[in-house]
Order: sequence, then structure tokens, then C-alpha cells
Amino acid sequence: MATLSASPNPNPNPNPNFRSPTDQTDHDPESLPQMELHPSSDQDPTPNSNRNFHAVLPTPPEATAPAAAAAPSLLHISFNQDHGCFAAGIDHGFRIYNCDPFREIFRRDFDRGGGIGVVEMLFRCNILALVGGGPDPQYPPNKVMIWDDHQSRCIGELSFRSEVRSVRLRRDRIVVVLEQKIFVYNFADLKLLHQIETIANPKGLCAVSQGAGSLVLVCPGLQKGQVRVEHYASKRTKFIMAHDSRIVCFALSQDGQLLATASSKGTLVRIFNTVDGSLLQEVRRGADRAEIYSLAFSSNAQWLAVSSDKGTVHVFSLKINGGSPGIDRSQSASDPVTSPHSSLSFIKGVLPKYFSSEWSVAQFRLVEGSQYIVAFGHQKNTVVILGIDGSFYRCQFDPVNGGEMTQLEYHNFLKPEAAF
Repeated sequence: MATLSASPNPNPNPNPNFRSPTDQTDHDPESLPQMELHPSSDQDPTPNSNRNFHAVLPTPPEATAPAAAAAPSLLHISFNQDHGCFAAGIDHGFRIYNCDPFREIFRRDFDRGGGIGVVEMLFRCNILALVGGGPDPQYPPNKVMIWDDHQSRCIGELSFRSEVRSVRLRRDRIVVVLEQKIFVYNFADLKLLHQIETIANPKGLCAVSQGAGSLVLVCPGLQKGQVRVEHYASKRTKFIMAHDSRIVCFALSQDGQLLATASSKGTLVRIFNTVDGSLLQEVRRGADRAEIYSLAFSSNAQWLAVSSDKGTVHVFSLKINGGSPGIDRSQSASDPVTSPHSSLSFIKGVLPKYFSSEWSVAQFRLVEGSQYIVAFGHQKNTVVILGIDGSFYRCQFDPVNGGEMTQLEYHNFLKPEAAF
């Protein structure tokens, strides 16, 4: 069971680089959390004075030049919910970047080491979830700190008996992933709503829908190769045996109705309907074993991007008609061709399944062996790629002819001399 505390007596220090949770420029304010946090009655609150984390520097980022004298060590990278921004946890704080146009929009450097192993954004508002990490963590790795950057302080925390593997945020929920358990909290008051047991989940695999509708949550099941889908509106749980091997990566479409999964083999990616668990499509990344690092649907669920340790990002065309109600997949003359098949697909009944596989429409080559995560950009037919080495790529693919993507932009977002 987690314990929690909320810190009263706000000390406003507005940060213009973040929008308020009630800013109407991005989202309906009624759908965003109002962070008036109070301990729930069924849990024992921890003291409000938290001695387990260090004070932050009150000076603005420009005044923290000594901390930025050398390139930081990157501990974490993740996109926000609409892929318009990304967050980087480093060995002495965290940074927030805009994807298009690329620029650093904010950094927070902590004064005594202060490694951040998880940074989860809530769209573009000032509320973040932080977990300590690295050799000198800013916070204990078994705590989730709710950080309000308008106040430059933590306004709440959730404490656990084991290390936090990942955090997922929605406007109405906080989802905390441990090694073998997942906790779902109400965002407004941190009340525990649901607990889920999973198979060993060291990567903290979990995905939540971000559409305005009901919450769909996907996590590993209790068996190898199994995923569990929670439909909270209908109070239904669906188990899908997605692969024979261990699940290493999955992604949800924005509305939560499509699920893409990959196993430890890393050769095939499967797309399922989360409502009935049916297999809708199967695409092939390659023939040899690989580690899949990330999967991402485009906003209209027309494309799927895949990154792996083979150094290639693949984009696949999704030909799912009616698989996800409410998503418009009507195609114009310039819309995509279907994913190419093997030239030997005419004898697919004789030769192994490999020869009838659907292959990617477009590819982009990177450094083999390095870790990259991928998302679709806000400009049409663009992909954003982030590397654990600090690399940022924005590429464009041809939806009709496919082939090699065109690199539009490259930056190293960890370079201290970079001017933003």
C-alpha cells in the first residue's frame, strides 16, 4: 500500500514556460486536475515536511551555469501525451523541450546532485510527476513526487514499498507502475481507486488512453506473452494472449481502442482491438531477433512507427477499417499505399509465414545498438525520434511511395553550448 502526503501553503513562483492546469488555450479546464491535494482518509499520511528531497535552486535557469558546464548524463526521455513536447531526466534535474519547432522551453537544475529517473508530463501544464534516479537521486526511487512548477515545489507525494518503474498521467488519473503491481489514483485528491497485479515488469510497461472519453489501461497480465486491458467505463477486463514470448513493448491509440504489441523476439508487431481482443493486423519489422524500444500510433491511427536496437525506425500502414469506431480512416488519392508484401507472397501457402509478411512502408537509418523512442510529429507525415545519446531527429516519409525517410532536422539536446 502506498502512503501519501500533500504540501499546503503554496509559495507561487509562476513559470511562463508552462501553462496552468486551468489555461484554456490547450484543454477544457474542467477536464484538468485541480491540485488541491489532501490525504485520503483510508491511508496514513506522511509528514508534510519531507526530509528526503533537496531544495531547488531559487535562481532562474540562466543563473545555473556551473551545473550546466558539462554535458549531463541522461537518465530518462519521454514524450508528453500529444507528442508535442518531450521531457528529459538528467543527473541533476530535468528539462522540457518543444518538438516543432525544436527548442528547450524549460530546465530545472537541483543543487545537490539531484538525479531524476522519471519525468512524466501532463500535456503542457505545469504539473509533472517526478521519480528520483541515477547514482545521486533527488528523491527516493520508491516515491512519486507531484511537482508544480508554478510553485517551484512538490505539492504531493506517493510512497511505496518498492521502486517505482514508471508513471502515467491523465487529466483525471495518476497511474504508478511497480515491479509487479500497478496503482491507479484519482488526480484531484490522490485517492487510491484500483490495484492490479502483473507478471514481473522491470520496464514499467503500461499505457493509458488519452482521449476525452473513458479510461482504457493496458499492462502485462499474469502470464508470459499476455496483456491485460482494463475498460473502466464498462468495468470490463480483457486478457489477450498477444505473443508466445515475453511482452517487451506496447502502445495504445489515443482513444484506447487499438493496441500494438511486440515480444522479446522483436520480429513481429501485432495490432489488436482492445474491446474484443481480436487480432486486426500483423506486420514484420525484420527476420532476425531485435529489441523493440518503442511503438507509436499516429493521431488518426493510420500509421504505426517502430524503433529497435537494429538502428532502423519503421513506419507501417495500418489497414484497419472499422476496427476503432470514431476514427476517420477515409483515404484520399494521396493517402497511403498498403504495407508492401514479400515478392514471394504468391506461394505463401507453401513457404513459411515470413514470405507473406507485411513490411514497413518507410524507414530511417540510425546508429545500430543505441536506444531510440519514436512518435509522429504534428506536421503531416513526420516522425520525431529521440535517442538516449541526446539526439533529436525530425523526419518526413512519403505516404505513397514510401522508402527512405528524409531528415528534416537534427539536434543534440544535451549539448551545454546549445543556445535556445
